[in-house]
Amino acid sequence: MALLVFPRFLPLTSLSPNLSSRPQTRLHCPSLAMASMSSTRTRTESSVGENAGAAVLWFKHDLRLDDHPGLAAASRFRKVVPLYVFDRRILSRFSDEMLEVLLFALEDLRKSLKDQGSGLLIRFGTAENVIQELVKEVKATSIFVEEEVEYELCRLMDLVREAIAKMSFPKGNPRFVLWNTPLYDIKNLKDLPESYHEFKKLKFSAISPILPPKLPNFEMDLTWGSIPTLDDLKKFMNDCQAKSKDSWTSIREISAETVLHKNQFVPSSNQVEGLHLAKSGEIKQNNSYEHSQSKIQESVFVTQSRNIVGGGTTGVLNALAAYLRYLEGTVRDDWKEVHEKLRNAESREGASFGTLFGSALGLGIISRRRAHYEATKYEKERNAGFLSPFGYSAATIAAVADTIYSMEYAVVGDEGPAILLVHGFGAFLEHYRDNISGIAEGGNRVWAITLLGFGKSEKPNVVYTEVMWAELLKDFIIEVVGEPVHLVGNSMGGYFVAIVAGLWPAAAKSVVLINTAGNVVPQYSSVPFSEVRKLRC
Repeated sequence: MALLVFPRFLPLTSLSPNLSSRPQTRLHCPSLAMASMSSTRTRTESSVGENAGAAVLWFKHDLRLDDHPGLAAASRFRKVVPLYVFDRRILSRFSDEMLEVLLFALEDLRKSLKDQGSGLLIRFGTAENVIQELVKEVKATSIFVEEEVEYELCRLMDLVREAIAKMSFPKGNPRFVLWNTPLYDIKNLKDLPESYHEFKKLKFSAISPILPPKLPNFEMDLTWGSIPTLDDLKKFMNDCQAKSKDSWTSIREISAETVLHKNQFVPSSNQVEGLHLAKSGEIKQNNSYEHSQSKIQESVFVTQSRNIVGGGTTGVLNALAAYLRYLEGTVRDDWKEVHEKLRNAESREGASFGTLFGSALGLGIISRRRAHYEATKYEKERNAGFLSPFGYSAATIAAVADTIYSMEYAVVGDEGPAILLVHGFGAFLEHYRDNISGIAEGGNRVWAITLLGFGKSEKPNVVYTEVMWAELLKDFIIEVVGEPVHLVGNSMGGYFVAIVAGLWPAAAKSVVLINTAGNVVPQYSSVPFSEVRKLRC
């Protein structure tokens, strides 16, 4: 029975990130994300050496050459075909501003690959059809792709794998090689304590990012394709929208606030601000910034709104250096721009990093491991080569470190009804460590989550309310589990799962409350009590 823990960054703009049970080859990157106690799944470590065949490197949310394990492994092949597919199922998850950042990142990635004697193949359509045709054309023996945990993206990768499996190759089908960039080198969950307090004492060292490899010169005659304009990309997206309004996943677009107002469950005036902030982690920004009339050279604020960092890896790393050194001041125009944007986005201490750099991290223009490395290196520079046990010396360093950490969850079982276990106040998923396997052995698939702000999960700088946690659970059910679940909540977790079932009943098959708690926000109730309810309380 497999127990897998997947730390994963969930973008605060959506508060919304299950592995296929099919056997698959994995590029060996020991990590908490890959650890298992006793896995029933077949896993072979890839010992990719010099290979006379061709490797397809499928870029998705990893638009960089720096700190790219998949690129490093693929570079050992004689031929490497870098590929980006404009697939609506991937692009539909992005805002218009994210699409802008995507196009700038692809331009920079293509230039960086060209400088290496290679290039970036651009294709439009479904990933399974594009990759199937490309594999035939270049006679690829391996496909390198970053591992995913979001349900829809995992399903998309399954469709690619199924399409390849249907093909016939004289020397066998190409291998799928999955890679990731873990922050810590943790090979087995048995190495971890059950207590988060004890976990912190272990002081695991972060894995250092890897430098870009040298790619083989590209000698194949291919039609590279062109990167579209933003208008062309929007037209492509609008030409064929395949969203099913009848699907239970349509609740993805329904916020708690929408449901509450529709049913006239309006919070008191002193809670309105908290509700708005809880909704998708939204941050109020000061929009008073006006871009200087004198052109700032090499600005990394590339979108029309000029509010978020974008471009290529080098530019984003330069902006990160400026962000980290905010307290030092600067005479550089490009760094001054970053500092002013930082001030406008800093509605709460540390909130500016996710606001400015969230899109670049989400698209993988820089890796979270690289961001963590740069922040730690700067902290050591400020402290004579040491890291203080009492916290970071600058708020910007703390903001980077806090943002790149992940949300933790575990999944056990490969078939049966889906069950989601939610812990109570002061606990994390290990609260259910004596229950998970037993429930799974009864013929269920079991998820246990550590809510944001608890245990080893990320502790973002947002307003924490029951609405925020309920939104997170709803998005987790849609994005990770991929189907309605039986909700089980203990103490405060019981309160949260009850809210989820009440606001988005399509997401819940049943609700089990264990010693359930009441309101988290004092003097706030989204549902006014009847006189009978008041008497019973």
